[in-house]
Amino acid sequence: MQLNRRHLLLVLASAALGLSSVQATERWNMSVEQPDGNYISVVAKDFSSDVAKATGGELEIKTHSNSVLFKRPELKRAVQTGQVQVGDVLISVLGNEDPMYEVDAVPLLARDFDSAWKLWQASRPAIEARLAKQGIKLLYSVPWPPQGIYTKVPVAKISDFKGMKFRAYNAATSRLVELMGASPTTVASGDVPQAFGTGLIEAMITSPATGVDSQAWDFSKYYYDVQTFIPKNVTMVNARAFDRLPAASQKAVLDAAARAEKKGWDLARSQTSALTQTLASKGMIVGKTPPAIEAELVKIGATMADEWVKKAGPEAKTLLDQAKR
Repeated sequence: MQLNRRHLLLVLASAALGLSSVQATERWNMSVEQPDGNYISVVAKDFSSDVAKATGGELEIKTHSNSVLFKRPELKRAVQTGQVQVGDVLISVLGNEDPMYEVDAVPLLARDFDSAWKLWQASRPAIEARLAKQGIKLLYSVPWPPQGIYTKVPVAKISDFKGMKFRAYNAATSRLVELMGASPTTVASGDVPQAFGTGLIEAMITSPATGVDSQAWDFSKYYYDVQTFIPKNVTMVNARAFDRLPAASQKAVLDAAARAEKKGWDLARSQTSALTQTLASKGMIVGKTPPAIEAELVKIGATMADEWVKKAGPEAKTLLDQAKR
């Protein structure tokens, strides 16, 4: 009888420990913008796996790719209000809320990854501070490849864009397109093929990654490797959800975020050339920016930099000076 009782107590104790373990597991959802094959989505999935491993399964993050949970315009608010714990978003689309968010979309300010990294290091504290005031903690960034121009017809001078229906995806690209003399139309990346097919747009400025994701060779013929700027997606977490984690789990998340950022920037560097080559292998004519267009883009970049500094205030000038050092 005593052995049976002891055995029963052991069973109950084990069950209680098991239940405690189950209850201790925190489960989060993460809204990811891009489709599964995109390297930014790959980094997000690796980040979630890394967190689960580093916390011994105490925190599990389930990723949902291709914006199935929240579309780009909804994402930041969803994280802020806790509708989803983690999400990634193209940071420059928040430029209408605060111009500091669109610093990486100022044309010709940072055209290579070394310059883009310096700009990110200079601007990150200001961006983190703004997000923190809204209950959001910034985790990591992943850059896109430098932005190029896709067209159906060849172009040689800036006047060739006059009146052209041109896809834009944030306020900065809309302004750029206007200064080029074209007509901006906001189109989400997932809707690009249909927009070209229906004649809604005739050209776009975006990365070779989006070009491959959308199979741009099916609706455009020319890709000009302008390297206009290097935008970034940033991954953010609801601050209350983060603060509720044990200290060890918080450290694990931040350490995993640092590893994700390094991987993301490394992948962006290595993928850019391969993605551009994919465009060429599919029959697109890939070339450098025509000199006459490059000269005009330099002027447009200077104009937009001045406009951005005026919008963003004194802090912006200091930030740009830091990035250029």
